[in-house]
Amino acid sequence: MRLLFGLVLLLGLGLAGFAVWKVQDQINQYRLAYEAEVQKNAQQVPLVDVYVTTRELRFGEVLKPEDVKLIKFPEADVPATAFREEAKLFPDNNRQPRAILRAMDPGELVLETKVTPPGQEAGVAAFLTPGMRAFTINVDVSSGVSGFVGPGDRVDVFWSGRIADRSITKLIQSNVKVIAVDQIADRDLSNPRVARTVTVEVTPAEVANLAQAQSSGRLSLALVGAQDSDTIEETIEVDQRVLLGIEETVQQEQRVCTIKQRSGGTIVEIPIPCTN
Repeated sequence: MRLLFGLVLLLGLGLAGFAVWKVQDQINQYRLAYEAEVQKNAQQVPLVDVYVTTRELRFGEVLKPEDVKLIKFPEADVPATAFREEAKLFPDNNRQPRAILRAMDPGELVLETKVTPPGQEAGVAAFLTPGMRAFTINVDVSSGVSGFVGPGDRVDVFWSGRIADRSITKLIQSNVKVIAVDQIADRDLSNPRVARTVTVEVTPAEVANLAQAQSSGRLSLALVGAQDSDTIEETIEVDQRVLLGIEETVQQEQRVCTIKQRSGGTIVEIPIPCTN
């Protein structure tokens, strides 16, 4: 009986060991297959080094080497304006540091559009497109769209004034980019503020037009929708008389006909009925 019990015990241990061996073998096979798949995927997706931020960065801050780090990133998904080399992000050992133009969170890619050129501060000049100029328009709570215009928005510019005894309002500039409100160029401002000045980006010729318009009348802004990128080409002009339905009346001058007669040494004009 003891012999039979021993044989059964040995058989049970053998089956248990065989089962454990099979499970371990299966796990090893899964692990090898997983590692092979990882290696295969790594070979199929080329990775490159790109710079990302290590902390929260806000508008106007100076970018320092400790504020960024290199990470592996899929090469096909790297933006063209991303920085891959330290020499390009911090040229000349960062003797002329860059400044932050747009707020960035930790782990965010550092792009050329979010920092200034080396040695340039985060002012209005950093936002100007080459060949463009900055022009400041005086506004108030009504002409400045109640403070809802901010840096990065686009506006239409209207002129109101008098021409030859006519009071008119006319669109003089369409879809103009705002680069600063008062003296603030931070595009991450979220709270509306009633501004006294709005600075826009225009061509030199448009600067002359706006300067003349501002000196001869009143300029007002109309906010353009974020999804509306079209420039208005048609002429928009509203005449006060047409708007209010006032008809101009022309008064005809009454004709006076006369004849001249000499009375002694004096010439006298005598009114007579006009025949035509």
